[in-house]
Amino acid sequence: MSTLSTQPGAVEATSDAVTPRHTPTPLSPEESAELARSAGLSELGVRPPRRHYLREIWDFRHLVWHLSSAQAYATNQNNHLGQLWAVINPLLLVGSYYLIFGVLLETRGGTDNYIAFLTVGIFVFGYSASAVIAGARAVTSNIGLVRALRFPRAILPMSVTLTQLFVNLPAFAVLLIMIPLTGEPFSWHWLLFGPALLLQTVINLGMAFFLARVVNAARDTANLVPVGIRLARYVSGVFFSITHYAGHGIVSMLLLYQPFAVTLTIAREALLEQYPLTWSSWAAAGLWALVLGAGGLVFFWRGEGRYGSD
Repeated sequence: MSTLSTQPGAVEATSDAVTPRHTPTPLSPEESAELARSAGLSELGVRPPRRHYLREIWDFRHLVWHLSSAQAYATNQNNHLGQLWAVINPLLLVGSYYLIFGVLLETRGGTDNYIAFLTVGIFVFGYSASAVIAGARAVTSNIGLVRALRFPRAILPMSVTLTQLFVNLPAFAVLLIMIPLTGEPFSWHWLLFGPALLLQTVINLGMAFFLARVVNAARDTANLVPVGIRLARYVSGVFFSITHYAGHGIVSMLLLYQPFAVTLTIAREALLEQYPLTWSSWAAAGLWALVLGAGGLVFFWRGEGRYGSD
C-alpha cells in the first residue's frame, strides 16, 4: 500500500481508494427526440401534422372563448360610455351616410326603404371590416404571447374574429329593433339573420387566416388592409343598390357575389321585405365560407413553424 502525501497536513489516500469515474454516453439527436416525444414534448418551430393541429385547436377551444370575451370587454372599457360605443358608432355612421349619400348624392335608387337598407349595410359591413382589420394583425399584435407559450397559432385569428362578433352583438340587437321602426313588417325570414351572421363569421375568419400569415411575413402589408376595406366599402353596396346602378352585366355579378357584398345581400334578404330569398345568394355565401374558411386554415397552418421566429 503506497502513501500519496509528502507534506504535513496533506490528505492521505491509498491507491486502493482511487477508482475511475464512469462518464455517461450522451444521447444522439434521434434518441433525444424520441425521449422528448415519449414524454409528450414537441419541437418548437415545426409545423405539426394537419390532423394533430386540428386536435390541438379543439383542445384549446376554451382559450379561444376566454381570450375573446376578455378582449371584447376591454374594447371600450376606458371610455366613459363603455360598451355603448358599439351601438353609438354605427348609429352615427347611419346618420352621416344618410345625409351624404341619401340626401346629397341621392343614391336611394332601387330601394323602397332606404333607411333600413342603409342601416343593414353599415351594421353588417362594419362587423366584417373590424374583423378583417383586427384579424390581419392577429399574430403580430400578440407576438409576446406567441414567443412565450406553445399553442396552435390559429387560436389567435379565431379569438380575434370571435371578439369582433361579441363587440358587434349589441349593434345587431339595435339593428333588429330599428328595422321594424322603419316600417318593415315582421317575417319568419328574420330567423335567417342568425345563419347569415354565422356564414359571415366564417368568411371573416377565413380572410383573417389568410391576412394574418401575410402580415406576419411582411409587416408593412398591414397598412394596406384598411385601404382594401375602404375600397370594399364603396363597391359592396353598403349605401347603394348594385343592381340598380351597375345593371345586370358581368360587372354587376362580380360586385354582387364577392364576399363582402354577398354577406350584405343575405342579411337584407333575411330582414327586408323588398329582397326575397334567393338560392344563389345563400349558395354563394356558403361557398365563400367553405373556400375561405377551410382554405384559410390550411394556408395559415402551412406557416405555423414561422410565427414569432422573426
